[in-house]
Amino acid sequence: MRRATIDIWVGIFVVAGLVALLFLSVRVGNLGASKLQNPYELSALFDNIGGLKVRAPVKSAGVVVGRVEAITLDSATYQAKVTFRMDDRFHFSRDTFATINTAGLLGEQYVGLEPGGDPDDLKPGETIKKTQSAIVLEKLISQFMFSSAEKGSSSNK
Repeated sequence: MRRATIDIWVGIFVVAGLVALLFLSVRVGNLGASKLQNPYELSALFDNIGGLKVRAPVKSAGVVVGRVEAITLDSATYQAKVTFRMDDRFHFSRDTFATINTAGLLGEQYVGLEPGGDPDDLKPGETIKKTQSAIVLEKLISQFMFSSAEKGSSSNK
């Protein structure tokens, strides 16, 4: 009888652990249910999107206002076209600035929107004109290393 009780508790512990792992994988992977009300689409062109992925959040002032719907390459400009699905409760002015930012220890990338002062709002389907691409850490490190090497070689002369 005592052995059966221990087996039941071990089983409960294993099931609880599996449920916790499933919950964490859904949270980290942004696979949770979308809570957007009456969504509409906006898009933006970026020179470099870094590690941005479909379903990444679109945030303004730290609040999730949408999700990345699609990422494609514009064959005319050779820029990444990012399409967002935005919550209808939030509208942004025509001079809104879109940036690609990194958050958290896992390096999750998201689109940040900084609204401007234009009285006219972006209409569904329009493209945000003002953008800032993702900062690629490898480029920054290599620029720092090369500038340090040049300073070191010029001081030896």
